[in-house]
Amino acid sequence: MDLEGLDSHATVIPPAPSVTSNITAAEEVEHYWGALLADVSFTEYPTNSLVAQAVADMNRLSFLNSSQNFEYPFPVTPGNLFRGQFVPGDGNVQGPYLSQFMVHPTFFGAQPISQQYQTFLPVGGGGGDFMTSVSEYQQIQNGGASVGQLAFDPTFRFIRNGRDLAAYTHVDVLYQGYFTAFLVLAGIGTPPNPGNPYIGSRTEKAFCTLGGPDGAGTIAEMATRALKGAWFHKWIKDLRMRPEEYGALVQANLTKSTPAPQAAGALHKDVLNSAVLPIIHQNFGSFLLPQAFPEGSPTHPCYPTGHGTVGGACTTVLKFFFDGSQKIRPLLTHAGRDVVMPSTDGLSLNSYTGSDRDNLDINGELNKLAYNISFGHGIHAGIHFRSSTYWSILLGEQIALSMLRDRAKSNNEPFTISITKFDGTTAVITNQ
Repeated sequence: MDLEGLDSHATVIPPAPSVTSNITAAEEVEHYWGALLADVSFTEYPTNSLVAQAVADMNRLSFLNSSQNFEYPFPVTPGNLFRGQFVPGDGNVQGPYLSQFMVHPTFFGAQPISQQYQTFLPVGGGGGDFMTSVSEYQQIQNGGASVGQLAFDPTFRFIRNGRDLAAYTHVDVLYQGYFTAFLVLAGIGTPPNPGNPYIGSRTEKAFCTLGGPDGAGTIAEMATRALKGAWFHKWIKDLRMRPEEYGALVQANLTKSTPAPQAAGALHKDVLNSAVLPIIHQNFGSFLLPQAFPEGSPTHPCYPTGHGTVGGACTTVLKFFFDGSQKIRPLLTHAGRDVVMPSTDGLSLNSYTGSDRDNLDINGELNKLAYNISFGHGIHAGIHFRSSTYWSILLGEQIALSMLRDRAKSNNEPFTISITKFDGTTAVITNQ
């Protein structure tokens, strides 16, 4: 129960997709390709031959070709592979793969934040994938200790590929990315939301209400509310399996293991016929889904995701405090920067020269940030499905809006603040 906002069990998202559905089959195929491409830099996607195979395979999937597909950009291209979508052509598919809020250095007070991270070593460089043998998979599923250890790169790097994103989400504080985005937004002089009642005042400034300290504190507060909502749906309503378990069903089906789980015989043909499975078997000797973490998935259900729900909630908070309609490039250039993307080795930031760089706005980069972080934990680490991320972000938005609307009633200042939701529609928070 919460005194502000919806109680955890009053939130609404649809039931998780069935294990037998073509959407879950498509999502598992995406996971297999994500594992194979974990060490390929996002900037190399347009010219990488394995990416081209992944794109061709994904475009053959029945769910992506159906009218029910609103989560995948379609057709899949090297430019939108592993990207999210709420509305076709939205900010998630514009600009570099990574949100600007994940790459620009900033300050936490007087403390510099470089946005360079401790990452995992790549396959072939001392790192590796986990849970790819049946014995290792079964040991971990039965509660046994992890087999193998993570190998860390001694050089800190900007995030440049899927494995780096997985390393980030393995240990991040759940609202970390959004608090850092708050620091970047403030550091480049992003104006407040136009509905902020203090704009134009000659006698008052926003501070503990509707100002910087209020925004910083609300981000952290919102994360706990989001988790409560996610945990209700995880445990009480949906109990969706993890992608690693689905991979075990694929293994049981294709190797005709006996006895086999009943669900292994009910998988959609799209996953069984995918061009990715022969490559997985050749590389790993099984059809199990390679995991980025030795322990595999967390020990709670897949749907919805904690990372995604926190992302949806905290992003909504940032839209409440800042003017999300602002184009980001003029703000960056005024601060002596530009739209950037990490180099292929992650050691530097390069200017982004794409034709859409002047179209990127704050809302789009915030939406992208929520997807980046949740997909880092999901597609790139192998631990939750795309649809789990999609509905998690919308759940987080629902939780944040309900809390902001309740809290508005306690403010003395009359105000009406509008934000652009993930689906492009407008939400209004007012106490008038």
